[in-house]
Amino acid sequence: MSSSDPTVQPVPASVVEQVDAADVTLSNPKRAVISLGSNLGNRLETLQGAIDALEDTPGLRVKAVSPVYETEPWGVEPGTQPSYYNAVVLVKTTLPPSSLLERGQAIEEAFERVRDERWGPRTLDVDIVSYQDVVSDEPVLTLPHPRAHQRAFVLAPWHDVDPEAVVPGHGAVVELLAQVGLGGVAPRVDLELRLPE
Repeated sequence: MSSSDPTVQPVPASVVEQVDAADVTLSNPKRAVISLGSNLGNRLETLQGAIDALEDTPGLRVKAVSPVYETEPWGVEPGTQPSYYNAVVLVKTTLPPSSLLERGQAIEEAFERVRDERWGPRTLDVDIVSYQDVVSDEPVLTLPHPRAHQRAFVLAPWHDVDPEAVVPGHGAVVELLAQVGLGGVAPRVDLELRLPE
């Protein structure tokens, strides 16, 4: 997929820059990319709740929120689970990766995330896709996310909010998205997530 593909509607760089310029609350923040997903309950409300909870985190500011994509469940037989709503948020944070992970897991628990089975349905997924330019093979938190470069439901919304994004060690998001395609992933132009005020 090229940046001129009509299904991709990037957030204008000026919008992100304006939000960045307005943020004077964090000292020496790092940039992180967080992927959100939900396929149980009120999916849109859950994603918005997760975004608001991230914004309420001390030492973290949500800088951009992607459009919503509807996605077939990954790793399971078609039709055995509801479809997902997915989005990506860009954040600036003074939290180290380990603390950001803990916060993401706490938000998942607040939305009653259950971890009974791999690829199982869930009320909420909060995944750290990348953190600045950190590359780490730590088993608790691998950075960048080990499968992000293969997943259109991460790459497409990420490209929307940051068309020049790069997955460390794998290449430009726009090129990775062209390789994997948009099979099973559809933009939901009728749905909208809000950037916290």
